[in-house]
Amino acid sequence: MDTLEERSSLLENALLQNGDSELYTGDGSVDANGKRVAKQNTGNWKACCFIIGAEFCEGLAFFGISSNLVTYFTKELHQGNVAAAKAVSIWQGTTYLTPFIGAIIADAYLGKYWTIAAFSIIYFIGLCALTLSASITPANTFQSAIFLCGLYLVALGTGGIKPCVSPFGGDQFDDTDPKERAKKRSFFNWFYFTICIGIFMATTFLAWIQNNVGWGLGFAIPTLCMGIAIACFLFGTPFYRFQKPNGSPITRMCQVLVASYRKRNLEVPKESDLLFEVQENNSVMEGSCNKLKHTNSLKFLDKAAAMSVVEISNGENSFNPWSLCSVNQVEELKTLIRLLPIWATGIVFFVDAAQVSTMMLEQGMVMDSTIGSLTIPPVALATFDVVVILLVVPMYDRVIVPFVKRFTGNEKGFTELQRVGIGLFILVLSMSAAAVVEMYRLYLAKELGLVDKKVYVPLSILWQIPQYVLMGTAKVFTSIGQIEFFYEESPSAMRSLCSALLLLNLSLGFYLNSVILIVVTFFSTKGGKVGWIPDNLNEGHLDYFFWLLAALSFLNFLVYIVFAMNFKHKKSAY
Repeated sequence: MDTLEERSSLLENALLQNGDSELYTGDGSVDANGKRVAKQNTGNWKACCFIIGAEFCEGLAFFGISSNLVTYFTKELHQGNVAAAKAVSIWQGTTYLTPFIGAIIADAYLGKYWTIAAFSIIYFIGLCALTLSASITPANTFQSAIFLCGLYLVALGTGGIKPCVSPFGGDQFDDTDPKERAKKRSFFNWFYFTICIGIFMATTFLAWIQNNVGWGLGFAIPTLCMGIAIACFLFGTPFYRFQKPNGSPITRMCQVLVASYRKRNLEVPKESDLLFEVQENNSVMEGSCNKLKHTNSLKFLDKAAAMSVVEISNGENSFNPWSLCSVNQVEELKTLIRLLPIWATGIVFFVDAAQVSTMMLEQGMVMDSTIGSLTIPPVALATFDVVVILLVVPMYDRVIVPFVKRFTGNEKGFTELQRVGIGLFILVLSMSAAAVVEMYRLYLAKELGLVDKKVYVPLSILWQIPQYVLMGTAKVFTSIGQIEFFYEESPSAMRSLCSALLLLNLSLGFYLNSVILIVVTFFSTKGGKVGWIPDNLNEGHLDYFFWLLAALSFLNFLVYIVFAMNFKHKKSAY
């Protein structure tokens, strides 16, 4: 007599053979026990609630440390302004480079879930070290050593979380199900919304505690938040859907490059069916949810999948992966290469975004920050774009998308590429608005005889609001659009790696901003001139700098249009 377990297994096999897409996912995902995923019990928002909850707590912890770090270096560790700025810059650069470590580990070995879990523990230990160091008084070398150790453990911990969380959330929705695919778009909106809530609370509530109550409590709260994040993430385990790791994406890409070079003199068959593709059960892409269809672009790489006479005679079971690669493996590299031009246009976006905490802040410091008896610190407006994001994201998801969908027929309203492009154009308007405000401020300075005086000009700081509103709106379109676009278009086996590329985008944007400032200062101060951005902004031309960024952003927008119009979307073979 059949046992209940055997009957259940027979039923599952029958459903699998019948392709019952209503009960089971069709994207190759499995549950926590490695079994085929039942839609009713896993994934969707029941899983994403845990992921978003954990991300909120982690974001609050991260920005609770990073947003006020310079103050700790100067006031508690007694470092000079230059030394403190250098230390924070190096640490921030590290936090956006370590995601490549986490991405490779996730895609190649552990998978996204276990990578997040393992690196979260490292993250938590680092935060505990920071809290301990803040409790040691007076400050000494031992305290500094513990603090720096904890700080770089946090940087390493973020490396395993940042590139994996948003792709892991996207994995909770079945790409083969139109209803779930539509819900995925909302996930990325609310995921970014959650991050912004964390930023807002960290730069207001937590910063106030650190400056006015104490750094021990100021670091203990982020540590507690990270502990809650880990617990929240682990509690959702029974509801998650998992994609198996597929082997090192870096190795697979190198294999294609080496194989195509070694066969550079081999003729590629005209019929793509003659190119090499392994059987599904022997695939070097074990765990991949689908294979990619052959494309005619970058034909040189197809040589890696062309079989020589010797390889044909030996059969596929004895192939050398450094001389013969599957079509799917070749198409993975092609897809990544096609993404690079779109990715590159995002660097200028983050150059402009960097102005929120740099030149826009400097501009606000020489404007009238009083409204009646109330004084508004310029840094308060620097977080105004975050407030705008918190307001616009729900509006976009609930109002703009349903409205636009009536005209476009697209379930997402705008496509990902359209959404990114709209944000890039709004960014031009933001830089232009900042330039116009600065022109008027300099005009008042000249009229009132304040050019030679390092004082604020009686122009209300509230005139900066339009540029911050436009900046926040641009982020809603471009930043979220980039996250969704790279998830959808990246090969399923490289989603963590592509997510890490987006973080590198941010890092390169800040570096490029520094280069632009150096170049502008060098050329504008020639001949003994004060330059565009002197210590006394009243005798400079910060408006020229903003117009330069507006022009650069507009040029970047035009280049993006060309790349977007010629972009070839990936196609699944089945």
